Amino acid sequence: MKYALLHYFKNESSLILLDGDDLDNTSFSWMLAAGSMEEVRSGTAGAFKKLQDFHSKHKDWIFGHLNYDLKNDIEHLESNNWDGIQAPEMSFFLPKYMFRCHGNKLSIYRHDSQNYFKCSHLSIYDAQESSHIQLKWKPRISSEEYLLQVQEIKNLIQRGSLYEMNYCQEFYADLVEIKPLSIYRKLNRHSGAPFSCYYKIQDIHLMCSSPERFLKKTGNMLLSQPIKGTKRRGTSSKEDQVLIKELQTDPKERAENVMIVDLVRNDLSRIALSNSVKVDELFGIYTFPQVHQMISSVSCEISTKTDLKEILRATFPMGSMTGAPKISAMKHIENFEKTKRGLYSGSVGYIDPYGDFDFNVIIRSLQYNTVNKYLSLMVGGAITIGSKALSEYEECLLKASALFDVLKENHEESVS
Repeated sequence: MKYALLHYFKNESSLILLDGDDLDNTSFSWMLAAGSMEEVRSGTAGAFKKLQDFHSKHKDWIFGHLNYDLKNDIEHLESNNWDGIQAPEMSFFLPKYMFRCHGNKLSIYRHDSQNYFKCSHLSIYDAQESSHIQLKWKPRISSEEYLLQVQEIKNLIQRGSLYEMNYCQEFYADLVEIKPLSIYRKLNRHSGAPFSCYYKIQDIHLMCSSPERFLKKTGNMLLSQPIKGTKRRGTSSKEDQVLIKELQTDPKERAENVMIVDLVRNDLSRIALSNSVKVDELFGIYTFPQVHQMISSVSCEISTKTDLKEILRATFPMGSMTGAPKISAMKHIENFEKTKRGLYSGSVGYIDPYGDFDFNVIIRSLQYNTVNKYLSLMVGGAITIGSKALSEYEECLLKASALFDVLKENHEESVS
């Protein structure tokens, strides 16, 4: 049903599928919104206020994204690197149609009084639609340059400028034609991540298989679940158990994770009620089709007077994608990286009529601009004083492997 709906609404300028398929993590199996009754878009200046005003005006379900570079609206920072995707810094829309699936129950919401939707309108979506494309991934920086940059970052850490920095790189393809819906379907089937999404805004397509939640609001409670710590899957259950144990006890991974947990606690404490910030789970290990991940959960209670703008300005962007100290890390990220992050490291999600929301972290994703036919894949990891440059590079390739596989590219040929 969800893929048939995606196919049916594929020509709408605004389209999103939040594809959790995991009721332990989300309050729905999947949720799809299509068409725009009204939308709000913004550059960095005043974006959070504009979003809050848009939701206050409608008090309804809205869907959209926050670019990583909204950091510039919070702190005195800049984003001057290459941007091949060119997504607006913030965009949300009030949908014409919304479909919410919870287990075997499907709810349909309609704002467009002129056009009725019937399930009989759906045609069978061709699961065999070809997306076997031949393309050559190009690295924005060479592997040699990446290794040198990691050493420079470690030198900064040694001098006390940083404790940890999330360092990302881009692989890209120019002038390629792809079928985003078909690729997303294959990616989701391949990865099975709880915060996956397909998102289209005008000419920009995001195909995301994220395992990470940025922030969820339920009533007066906030929940953040940063990921730090990655290990490949084994070839057997026995090997998986060995690898899980290695991840659980790895001093570097635990150090990375606890630093980000402390950062999240600090962010939440800026808006939390006194003594309400709690670490609900530390160093939890979760298994996905491609990797094992170390995930922690941090929550807090907020006042009923704390508004959306205050919450986002206190917590965005997510600490797992910056490093610590947060502002210093973001300044150095701009200097070391060669690509504007844009959607990557930002967030996609929804806000409901009551002001509750759930946002993911945009990682493990493909971005595509249909006008300039630019395809982008960004990937990164946390650099600490204990990082080994070659291991960090190999971890980047591991995280990107599902995306490379979906596009039928050979890893070694693609990144050489």
